[in-house]
Amino acid sequence: MVVKSSTKKRLVELGVQEEHAHKLADDANMDAIKQMSVEQVAKKVGIDTDSAELEKIMGIIREQGTRKRTRSRRITISQKAIDDDDIPTGSDRFNALNHELVPHHELLPSEEEATALAPWKLEMPDISGEGTRLAKELLPKILITDPAVQALKEMEETANDELPAGWLTNRVVRVQRYSRSSGTTTAYRLIVEEN
Repeated sequence: MVVKSSTKKRLVELGVQEEHAHKLADDANMDAIKQMSVEQVAKKVGIDTDSAELEKIMGIIREQGTRKRTRSRRITISQKAIDDDDIPTGSDRFNALNHELVPHHELLPSEEEATALAPWKLEMPDISGEGTRLAKELLPKILITDPAVQALKEMEETANDELPAGWLTNRVVRVQRYSRSSGTTTAYRLIVEEN
């Protein structure tokens, strides 16, 4: 091994005399020095095994921890450790619709969609040519993951637990905003799963 000047420097910083630190660190790093017996250190430094100086050096060496770091252990909380009081219930959750900055959102009943959207002339001829259909895809979109839509969904599902899967997709939401300067404005949005 090569002379470890950093080991020598470390030993001097810890309180070992420089000449003893130089002799100890000539061909050993700190880990190797920690593994030496009292007799080996005494022989290497050239001190009697009963001397107080050797006891001081051995005390300094023993105080140094090993370089090997133990793995940090993950602390997990078992389900039993969690009190029922700590788990929020459905009524305690934040409802985005109750915030003063969020405009009023209302899920339009399917039967009222045609009459509510009539002023925008969204009735188009059906592909088959037999009648008309409501072209809701021309409306601005709102994602199903939007917090306001999620709040509407939760309210509807608590009132009616027999709704089929995907019942909210392609439904229309009425958004009413109030402004002091322009009064109340109404907008309609189509609920979509993704852009």
